[in-house]
Amino acid sequence: MADFGFSEHHQNEVINYMRFARSKRLLRLKTIDSCFQELKDSRLVEETFTVDEVSEMLDGLQVVVRGEVEMELINTAHTNVLLLRQLFSQAEKFYLKLQTDISELENRELLEQVAAFEKTDFKSGSKVNQESNKPKLAPLNEGGVSELLNKEIARLQEENDKLKARVRILESQAMNALDEKCEAERALTDLQKMQGDQQHAMQDKEISRLEDTVAAMQINFEKTLSTSSASQKELQNSLVSAKHELLRVQDQLALAEKELDKKFQQTAAYRNMKEILGKKNDQIKDLRKRLQRLKHSHLTGTEK
Repeated sequence: MADFGFSEHHQNEVINYMRFARSKRLLRLKTIDSCFQELKDSRLVEETFTVDEVSEMLDGLQVVVRGEVEMELINTAHTNVLLLRQLFSQAEKFYLKLQTDISELENRELLEQVAAFEKTDFKSGSKVNQESNKPKLAPLNEGGVSELLNKEIARLQEENDKLKARVRILESQAMNALDEKCEAERALTDLQKMQGDQQHAMQDKEISRLEDTVAAMQINFEKTLSTSSASQKELQNSLVSAKHELLRVQDQLALAEKELDKKFQQTAAYRNMKEILGKKNDQIKDLRKRLQRLKHSHLTGTEK
């Protein structure tokens, strides 16, 4: 194991991160140095300065340096969050739950160990043997990642065995259900066959009954048709008789009317009325003749 209690691979990852952090730190320090150098080049051109001028220059430098340091601290915090995100994402793929101890981040002894590692192992690239009583960084989990993986594998294996047992039970139930389905299909086929035979017999009976009904209806229709023909003939005879009777009655009425007219002419009232009408006709004729003579006399007098 390496000095930090990591494997060689993990210790190399730590070295890579420390190199990245050192490069960012050196870049920020160069920026701060450039701020001081810019102040010297741009403002320190006089031999003497007043207190106000010095105070103004220091205030401006303070603002610039404060901004650079704050930006570096914020960027470092965000970078650490991204690093933790990578570690947690890899752990969750194996269903691991990592834990962090924030108080250990201010452990002076461990911080000094990291500083010593950076000065020796990190710069030279070689390992330095430490004393046996020198404290080491403890791993995140006392049991180690391999133990957690073994536990997770055992748990998954147990779940797999349970699933296999459940699959076997389901397969057995499926086979039983398939057998029951086959038996039900056979029973249904037999029942349909029996129902088909019964239905065929019932259809034959129904057809025979319908044939008898049709024959009876045909006989009744023929009887009705024969009766209708006889009734029609009888009706025609009755109509002819009625016509003859009507003609006879009309002749009798005409004869009775003639006799009545003849009898009326033979009565005294009829004779008197006839004489009066004759006299009136004669008077009318006489008046017409007299009128003609008057018209003729009048026309003759007018011409003279």
